[in-house]
Amino acid sequence: MTRKQVEVKTLVRAPLKHVWTCWVTPKHVIGWNFASDDWHTPKANNELRVGGRFVYTMAAKDGSFSFDFSGTFIEITEHKKIITRLDDDRMVVVEFEDLGREVSVVETFEIEDENSEELQRQGWQAILDNFKKYSESIR
Repeated sequence: MTRKQVEVKTLVRAPLKHVWTCWVTPKHVIGWNFASDDWHTPKANNELRVGGRFVYTMAAKDGSFSFDFSGTFIEITEHKKIITRLDDDRMVVVEFEDLGREVSVVETFEIEDENSEELQRQGWQAILDNFKKYSESIR
């Protein structure tokens, strides 16, 4: 079965190397990987290599709920592309394009069946917007 794909994107005003580092480094992931201010990522582990695993614990700040967002790296082209397979078998592709003064970050993900497509789009876009804000703020 082919799942529907959704694309979210942003432009980050920072050098490509910095943007890449913020995306792949656990100490940075915990600074941006949440969709709203009442959530956070208290723990992030990342083995950035083909076949390596990532596990990001996403949690409500009030302690009422948490879950692990996790998967396996399928393809990595440094500073250009990361393809992962989530543990629920959905694929995610993240592409980075250096545009000179900014970097285009495009994330394409397969939707899951539990939440509406629009809710998923909004959530993933909110996280990407947090990534932009975080990456630009720590330069």
